[in-house]
Amino acid sequence: MIFGQSKLELKVGVFVFAGVLILAIFVLSIKDFRTVTSGYQIDFIFNFANGVKMGAPVRFAGVDVGEVKSIKFFFNESDPKPRVRITGSIKKDVKVPSDSSIWVNTLGLLGEKYIEIMPGKDYSNTLAPGQELAGVDPIPIQEISVLAKDIAANLDESIKKLINEEGTVGKLLYDDTIYKELEALVMDIRKHPWKLLIKTKEKPVKKQR
Repeated sequence: MIFGQSKLELKVGVFVFAGVLILAIFVLSIKDFRTVTSGYQIDFIFNFANGVKMGAPVRFAGVDVGEVKSIKFFFNESDPKPRVRITGSIKKDVKVPSDSSIWVNTLGLLGEKYIEIMPGKDYSNTLAPGQELAGVDPIPIQEISVLAKDIAANLDESIKKLINEEGTVGKLLYDDTIYKELEALVMDIRKHPWKLLIKTKEKPVKKQR
């Protein structure tokens, strides 16, 4: 009886082990074997990371070439303001020119944040493993909201001035004098078109002694 139970437990153990092994292979296949692919790491320096997370994609010319491996704060002695170092793992066959542009992009309007690399032109000088490149800081949503609010306030003020006949534009819109003078000028030219051929004589400039 005991021998039979041991044999059953052995079969269950082998079955469970095989299931875990198959599951691990399946998970690795879904992630494109990112954990076992070889590559190198470079650092992207930002003042504002805009919500980039671990494992976020790194794209080179719009193509996924790696992922974010670590995100850390650091400080310079000359500047007390905290900065962000984002370390990305890049495929070994991808060479990033040192004059490339780096920024945080978004998949869709409110989608996942990722690192976008727009390749430069100096392929004779590419980044080596462990080197860093300064990125272009994204504009915070709060600053965009404040800017939009200021533009709306200025527009509202301009509309009020137009309605109240204030300012140069407001006076031009509501003052009929200019339109009457222009209308009179057009009517005069229609009656006397030969006036367009007359050149006004310039008065001679007196030389100062």
